[in-house]
Amino acid sequence: MNTYKLSDWLPTTKKEVEIRGWDYLDVIFFSGDAYVDHPSFGAAVIGRTLESMGLRVAIVPQPDWRGDYRDFKKLGVPRLFFGVSAGAMDSMINHYTANKRLRSDDAYTPDRRAGMRPDYPSIVYTRILKEIYPEVPVVLGGIEASLRRLTHYDYWQDKLLPGILVDSQADLLIYGMGELPIKELVTRLQAGIPFHKITNICQTAYLADKIEVTSEDIELFPHEECLRDKLKQAKNFRHIEEESNKYNASRILQRVGKKIIVVNPPFPPMSEKEIDTSFDLPYTRLPHPKYKGKVIPAFEMIKFSVNVHRGCFGGCAFCTISAHQGKFIASRSKESILKEVKAITKMPDFKGYLSDLGGPSANMYRMKGKEQSICAKCKKPSCISPVVCKNLNADHTPLLDIYKEVDSLPEIKRSFIGSGVRYDLLLHRYEDENLNKATHIYMEELIAHHVSGRLKVAPEHTENNVLKMMRKPPFEQFGQFKKVFDRVNKQYKLNQQLIPYFISSHPGCTEVDMANLAIQTKQLHFQLEQVQDFTPTPMTLATEIYYTGYHPYTLEKVYTARTKEQKLAQRQFFFWYKPEFRKQITQALQKIGKKDLINKLFGR
Repeated sequence: MNTYKLSDWLPTTKKEVEIRGWDYLDVIFFSGDAYVDHPSFGAAVIGRTLESMGLRVAIVPQPDWRGDYRDFKKLGVPRLFFGVSAGAMDSMINHYTANKRLRSDDAYTPDRRAGMRPDYPSIVYTRILKEIYPEVPVVLGGIEASLRRLTHYDYWQDKLLPGILVDSQADLLIYGMGELPIKELVTRLQAGIPFHKITNICQTAYLADKIEVTSEDIELFPHEECLRDKLKQAKNFRHIEEESNKYNASRILQRVGKKIIVVNPPFPPMSEKEIDTSFDLPYTRLPHPKYKGKVIPAFEMIKFSVNVHRGCFGGCAFCTISAHQGKFIASRSKESILKEVKAITKMPDFKGYLSDLGGPSANMYRMKGKEQSICAKCKKPSCISPVVCKNLNADHTPLLDIYKEVDSLPEIKRSFIGSGVRYDLLLHRYEDENLNKATHIYMEELIAHHVSGRLKVAPEHTENNVLKMMRKPPFEQFGQFKKVFDRVNKQYKLNQQLIPYFISSHPGCTEVDMANLAIQTKQLHFQLEQVQDFTPTPMTLATEIYYTGYHPYTLEKVYTARTKEQKLAQRQFFFWYKPEFRKQITQALQKIGKKDLINKLFGR
């Protein structure tokens, strides 16, 4: 069993800096989350990455931004730069529901305490640092900054905002997973290059006064033109999404007032060695001792789970994963995964059960194109929508091998899959019979041995017109998967539940679509519980449709429920089985001239 001392965490106070005998710091990092020294928390990953380069790094978690700013002053001035991140979530999704109601808790804060971070910490923290230390560079990272790197729609203010560099005044923005760009930045600073001259690192963005435009660059419509013309914003988005998902992307330029936002292309996907290096850093895997006796729910959720890969090639219209992590899968080696599993087994309260062996999608480990040269030319945001790409090697064998190796460890009683499973990858008929055999074995193995009572899948809707808009497979596939699920349960005498996730008010969805969803799920004997109202988040296809009214790829107009009343009218259909909703659903269907659906929904 591991016994840790305070100096095993990166320092968070002056006293902790002194314990280490340091008289200066190279980088001071401000984070909107509590400090959990674990590879699922960005501040820990970047802190440990910098530490591995020999730097002296401190983290100030959830600084008090009100009053005298003492948290921003307590560690003084770093030798290289300040780092700022809002945390592992966009602060506005963290703070507000889809109905814009303030949440009463925060999963990334000790004991769920609300109010420990401001709205838009990326902007608030950076401005404070710039006010106190105008000369010290600030590097902005994390998902909030990453997805707001260019002109974007903000649902909470209900308006189009410029790239976050403008409002935050940060010197450099790192988007996506930050290890490679932060290492490159430090290498150049250590070589004596002044900060303001470092402008061409991959996966970074900065504000320029003027720029030499090349024929390879993509110039977006300026921010001010997008404010006047929603169609221009829609056209911009297509470029942004395509360049985020390309192997050889172009540099993107966008004018804002008298400045130009320059977004350099991303790094190639991380190699196995690079991603292993990040996950193998000396994390304690625990919250900082200052939180002793307090519970951090986001940590409790992933405490006994292992992330086996990054990236997702699903390209769902409402999801931000590929915008942040990219569509190309970066997979860890078996050795690195097993090393982490063994570390978990030594945790004091581990009882033998792994809660997840997964990733952004549970079953994409090691998957990539058969011919990489084809992938290098591709700019499609999804490898599986509208159809599974012929060039995709969707072999589930390496993942089955991981499950087998993990389960063979004497300390492991069971390993569960908590991440969402893509059943479209499992039900597709591949030309290669070996792939079909592997998916069949995987489905059986998953359902029989890796479900902790309930398996989460995300059909998201039942109607094909909506599913097409979402870039999700037809609903029949869910029905097929349910049959397999029920058969395996029966065969192994198991009593497990299949839990489907659904979304209302997604662009392209109407009340009639929701009524049909209710009817279809009723026929399958589901009373839905895992449901959500579509929440527009920056840098997703669905959000651009929601705001502009146009589909960025076809430029056709798309209906979207926008008012609170329209959204509630759709959401109520999820709960057709509750007596208190029956009357209003009946009235709603009468109002839209769909009396025939009333009998289907409420008839015997």
